[in-house]
Amino acid sequence: MSDSHIFFGELIGTAVLILLGGGVCAAVTLKRSKAEGAGWLAITFGWGFAVLVAAYTSSTLSGAHLNPAVTIAIAVKTGDWSHVPLYLAGQFVGAAIGAFLVWLTYLGQFNENDEPTLGIFATGPEIRNPIQNIVTEAIGTAVLCLLILTQGLNKELGLSGLGILITSLTVVGIGLSLGGPTGYAINPFRDLAPRLVHSLLPIPKKGGSDWSYAWIPVVGPVIGALIAGGLYNAAFA
Repeated sequence: MSDSHIFFGELIGTAVLILLGGGVCAAVTLKRSKAEGAGWLAITFGWGFAVLVAAYTSSTLSGAHLNPAVTIAIAVKTGDWSHVPLYLAGQFVGAAIGAFLVWLTYLGQFNENDEPTLGIFATGPEIRNPIQNIVTEAIGTAVLCLLILTQGLNKELGLSGLGILITSLTVVGIGLSLGGPTGYAINPFRDLAPRLVHSLLPIPKKGGSDWSYAWIPVVGPVIGALIAGGLYNAAFA
């Protein structure tokens, strides 16, 4: 695949991921949304469907990493880091665009907002303990990345498209089982780029962007990706 396919595939796919994933958070959170109060189940399934749509949209262009942790885990598995910066650039720009589109979609609700809105764009812990929060994010990300890496052992999954469906359902499972402590970023740019967009948008009474926590949803998933890549090479390669 060409450099342009990688960049634009990741940009488009990650934008769709954040638009639909952030969109379900907005739908559940904002007043005067028809889905207001739908709860955690709606959010976890919404993110799973977001992965499904985004991955199918971009898989033929870039392979649909859509997540720096996935890109890093694959690089550890293959030993090829040459395209990692290109993947990360597309993912970051795409995540920022997706977050902006969430705001645009719910502009009327955001304009009547009277509560902090960071949770629509980024994650946060229920109990603020950096070590615990990093461990939680690392574990969830390692589960996701190991699942993606081991799919390569069954070529029929890739040819049939079932691999994308399995990955999407895994994201739902991670959210239901492991998402309670931190909101399961399991993707550094899913958190970092929308957090930056939140800080810049003119949302009434939006509250702070909690930059003191922002490093945790970056570091935790990177650690999880390295663990998954190392475990794959030790056990499956």
